[in-house]
Parts: sequence; C-alpha cells; structure tokens
Amino acid sequence: MTQGRSATADPAVAADPADPADPRADPVVRRRDRYRPDVQGLRAVAVLAVVAAHYRLPGLEGGYLGVDVFLVVSGFLITQLLLSEVRETGGVSVGGFWARRARRILPAATVVVVVTVALSSILLGAAEAVEVVRDAGWAAVFAANVRFAQVGTDYFAQDQLTSPLQHYWSLAVEEQFYVVWPLLVLGCVALLARRRRGSPTRALLVVLLVLVAASFAYAVHLTRADPVAAYFSTPARAWELGAGGVAAIVGRRLSAPLSVRARGLLALTGLVGMGMAFTTYDASAQARAELALLPVVATAMVLVAGVRGPGAVADPAWPQRLLGVRPLRAVGDWSYSLYLWHWPLLVVLEGRDGPVGWLARLDLALLALGLAALTHRFVETPLRDPLRIPRFRALALYPASVSVLALTCALGWSYAHHRATSYGEGPALTLQGSGVSEDPQVEVSPDPVVALVQASVYAGERGRPVPRTLRPGRLDLATSIAGVGECSYSPADVRRLCPRGDVTADRTLVVIGDSHAQMWISAFDQIAQRAGLRAYYLVKPQCTAASVTVTRPDVGGPWADCTAFRDWAFAQVERLRPDVTVLASTGPDGDLVDDAGTAVAPGTPARTALLQQAWATSLARLAPWTDELRLLRDVPTADRAPGACLDDGAADLGDCLFAPDPAAEADADASVRAARSLGVPTVDPRPWLCWRDRCAAVVGDVIPYIDRSHLTSVYAASLAGSLGRRLGLWPT
Repeated sequence: MTQGRSATADPAVAADPADPADPRADPVVRRRDRYRPDVQGLRAVAVLAVVAAHYRLPGLEGGYLGVDVFLVVSGFLITQLLLSEVRETGGVSVGGFWARRARRILPAATVVVVVTVALSSILLGAAEAVEVVRDAGWAAVFAANVRFAQVGTDYFAQDQLTSPLQHYWSLAVEEQFYVVWPLLVLGCVALLARRRRGSPTRALLVVLLVLVAASFAYAVHLTRADPVAAYFSTPARAWELGAGGVAAIVGRRLSAPLSVRARGLLALTGLVGMGMAFTTYDASAQARAELALLPVVATAMVLVAGVRGPGAVADPAWPQRLLGVRPLRAVGDWSYSLYLWHWPLLVVLEGRDGPVGWLARLDLALLALGLAALTHRFVETPLRDPLRIPRFRALALYPASVSVLALTCALGWSYAHHRATSYGEGPALTLQGSGVSEDPQVEVSPDPVVALVQASVYAGERGRPVPRTLRPGRLDLATSIAGVGECSYSPADVRRLCPRGDVTADRTLVVIGDSHAQMWISAFDQIAQRAGLRAYYLVKPQCTAASVTVTRPDVGGPWADCTAFRDWAFAQVERLRPDVTVLASTGPDGDLVDDAGTAVAPGTPARTALLQQAWATSLARLAPWTDELRLLRDVPTADRAPGACLDDGAADLGDCLFAPDPAAEADADASVRAARSLGVPTVDPRPWLCWRDRCAAVVGDVIPYIDRSHLTSVYAASLAGSLGRRLGLWPT
C-alpha cells in the first residue's frame, strides 16, 4: 500500500479562462487568471504526503492518498484545458492534446526508468533485476497498472521486493484516461454541432456524471472482490479524474456568488478534509473505495474555491495565498519529478541493504528533492517548450521513449542473465573440502545433512568463494516453490480436496498451514510416495494454522476468509481422520486480533502470548481427530534475501551468511511452547539450515532460500529423508 502519483497536467493552466465572447475578457487578464499558484501548492502538499507515507513518517500513514488528490487535480486541469480550447476554437485538437501530454510526461518518466533499471541491475540481485526489467517494459507502454494488478502486488507487502517502478501505475491510469477523454469531448462537440443546438459543456457534464457514478460503483464492488486489482484499475479510478472534471465544469458557477471569506472557508474545509485523510487513514483504506470520497471531495472543494468568474480580478482567499507561497510553489513545480524519483531510491536501497533507519530515509528524501529540482530544470522545462518541440516532434517522443526503454531493458536483461550465470570460481561445498572435519574444535554431526550445513557455514566463516554452479539457478528462484495444482486455496471460493502422493493408499497425511507449509510439498510428496500415504495439502498463503484472527491491509482489517478457510481445513481433518496431520506456518505479518477485538501489533509480548494460545487451540482441536499430530517449526527468517547476495561478483560465502531474525524466531518459539504444553512432537528444521547461530546462503551447491523465509523446492526435496525420519514416516 501504498502510494502517490505524478502531477502531470500543465501547471500554467489551472483556472477556468474567461469566455472569449465576453468583451471584458482581456487576453492578458485571461492568461493571468489561468495561473493558479494555489494549485501548485496543492500539488506540493499531496506529493509531500505521499513521500511521508512511503518513507514511513509516523502519523502520516494515509499520506499515500495523495494519489487521489493528484487524480482529481489532473482531471480538473485537463478538463479546463479542453473546455478552453473548445471555447476558443470551437473544437479539440486531439493531436495537439497528445503532443502536450508527451512533452509533459515522457522526458522525465523515461529518464527515471532508465536510471532505475541501471541501479537495479547493479545493486539488486539478478532475479530481482529481471523483474524490474519486466516492469520497465510495461511502464514503457503505460500499462504498468495492468502488470501490477496481474501479479497481485501491493505497497505494503512484507516479504517480497516491491518493484521500484510500481508507482508508474498512476501514470498508466492517467494516460489511459487521456486517450479516451479528449475523444469524448470531441465527440460531444461534433454531435452538438451537427444538431446545431445545445451546449457542449452541459453535454460533457452529463457524460462525466454518468462516468463518475458508474466508475465509483465499480470501484466499490471491485474493492470487495479484489482489492489489489481495484487499486490499480483504470475503470475503478476514473471516477476520481471525473470528479475533477465535474469541478472544472461547475466550479465557476459555484464559486462566483461566494465572497472571499466564503471561498476561504470552503478551501480551508477542503484542506482539513485532506489532512484528516492523511493522518487518520492507514493502509486498510485502500480496501474500501468509499473512503476515498473524503480526499476526493476535499480536493474538489479547494479547487472550486479558487475558481474566479469571467474577467474577475478579486484577491484570492487566505488559504489560496497560503498554498501559493514560493516554497510550496517550488515543490509543486518539482512534484512530478519528485514523485518519480522518491520511490525507486527507497526501494532499491532497501532491496540491497534491508530496511533502513530514519536518518537514511531523510537523506534519501533530500536526494529525491534535489534530483527532482535538477530534472525539472534540465529535462522537464526545456522539453516542454512547444517552440523547441513542435507538435510533430512531440508526438514522435512516444516511439522515441519506447525505443530508448526497449534498449535499456535489453541491456538490463542481458546483464542480469550474465550475473545469474557468473558466480564465483569455487567448487561445490563438501564436508572434506570445507576443512570442518579437520578442525579439532568442531564436533561434526553424524547426520550427513546437518554435517553439510556445518561445512557450508564453516566455509562461509572462512570466506570461501561462491561455487561456480548452483541449484536452482538464480533466475529460477521466483518459481522455485512447490505448486499445489488445482487445489490452490488463494481464491476465497475454492473448497475441494486434491489427493497427492500415493492416491490409492489407505493411510492419509494432511498438511495444514500457509506458504511456509506449501514450501515443504516437494519433500512431503516424496514422503507420501515412499510411506504409502494419500496426501492432502490444505495450505493458503498468508493464512496461519494458528487459531487467531489476522489482519491484512488490502482487505481493510480482519481477514475473514483466512478464518473461514482454517475452519474448513480443520473440518476436513475431522472428516478424513488422517493417520498423520502436520501443521506448519510462519508468524502472521500484520496485527493479530484478540478475543476482545483489540489489534495486537507485532513485536509485543502480548502478541507472543496470543500466538502461543492460538497454536495451543489449533493443536488441541485437531488432536482427537488424527492418530499422529506434529508441528513443523518455522525456518529461520533472514534480514534480506540471501540469494541476492550471491549475485555480487565481489561476494564470498561469508558475505552471504545471516543470523535469524529475532522477531520471527519469537513467533516460531511460541508455536513450539504451545506444542510442548500439549505433548505434541515438534520437528525443528534449523539444524538443516543453520549452525552456531549462522545460516548459509548455499548448502553444498544448493540455494536453500527463495527469499527471506521460503525454502526452494530443490532444497526442500533434498530434506525429504531427514523430515520423513523425524516424522517417523521414512522406511529404513
């Protein structure tokens, strides 16, 4: 969640121009009245709120709603621009409109994508860099919102690298709107001209009102069904742009009768409404489209309050004067570039080094502001000049931008593939080759799997080189988690059983949990086949097996579907009466909800106690329905994806060692205490990954982790024998 957007409308055109037919409409007055310093200040407020939210400034968690402010502002300005052209020329030049958009949007957007791909290729892992290249391709054709809706990503994901180009979704939404809106304006003008009656402004108002109503209804529906898709959807966002258009059409009529004091009160009310949204909303607001009414209506109020009547020269009200002060105007001028720069700087740095502190985030914010000022001065301003870049050249910027970005993507793709196949010069790690067996201070485990982990950590502590070949390949990591076939329970309405393993067997194995249970399927499949078990994997990503209510930002609070799925999974155990039931889950990402309905935040003693109680409830509930009940403790969580370290040509195995994350370990320990209190046997996988509180990024020649906390299917499969023996299911 999360989320600003760019200010892409021309800053010099803001107020409704005077009617050219009015003898009072002096051209100089009209040009002066079109400039709205307060709109630039409004842009500054919105972009600063977005940056504050993304950079995790306390108290402004809802600042990402600056996206809504910018969409309304853009709809307002673009509609004003088109109406002005209709009044002055009797029509709309679609080519001229698109040329202005090209001059305004493409130069800075292209520069930032090129730099982001380059930084990602150098600083991020190869697999992550390839994903950024893919995102850049979608951004190049203004379809980034389609891409991110498809992959189901969000700004508030806990255990994945958010794309440094994810914020380009908003440019895509606007550009898609800009393709349609001038054509609708032109169609209304042409239709009314043919009939020789009616006002195009009135017809446009009707069209906009219908569009706003339909889009808003669709947004409310889609946020209930698929919040992530709704967030990125142009049809679900069009009502906000349309609301700005409505304000542009009716603004003069609404504002003209008002006194300066009344307009000031209207603007102040709007600013207070925006402030309330920024400071009282959190990530859950993105799951309820109706909550966006507050910032949308508040923005429209500020815009309408600053509209002047024909030929008016009245002083602006004091809120407009406050928004129009020079510092805010400057930030407003830079707002587009600031929006483009701030997100990739943060994401790339945290993708390389993990979460950064407040001082580093402050430095990044200042760097983004400096880059924005330079980009505005040397990229935006020169290339926005219609004399320097006339219409034909401006329209040619579209294919030129695509060509530049295509070349950038090709180079980034090639470099990422080179890094992914060019590891160190070392051989695969072995017990004998590591030297650990010759060290008198080390007692080597008789278990060959544990001994190889010891050898791998030992080699890392001595700075041994990364093996030249690794399994799975770095570019295969993203898809290296075992699939669940037809029984993917991610959709809320999937409730069926899919037998695996020995499907003809009489004995049954059931595995319940989240993605941290799913990652073991490649091992459980082998165990089930060898032990003669029919296996059922009742796993739902992010849905813990512990009987506790969890929250998710993208659903706006408690995740009812998780609770419903867990109840259904437990009911299947009661019906199947399996021979063996295994529970496996990581600690839930978000807040937990206790019996009193109070949210319990991560990292608190209350969470640990609640989680232990929840695990005990699940285990006690399942125990009567299964012959053997087991808990598979969660694997250690790294502070960053260990595999990404391997792409650094200067890295050795020691650079890629990590210590388990304490908060994740506390959650895992809570599950173990609950199991022990009920006498439920526990399988602890830590010796298969870590030794002496250090965990290896390479074990032998295998990469064990996909990301910070999920095992690769290759490594999980290699542990089938060890896991099966610990469960008492591996025949000797």
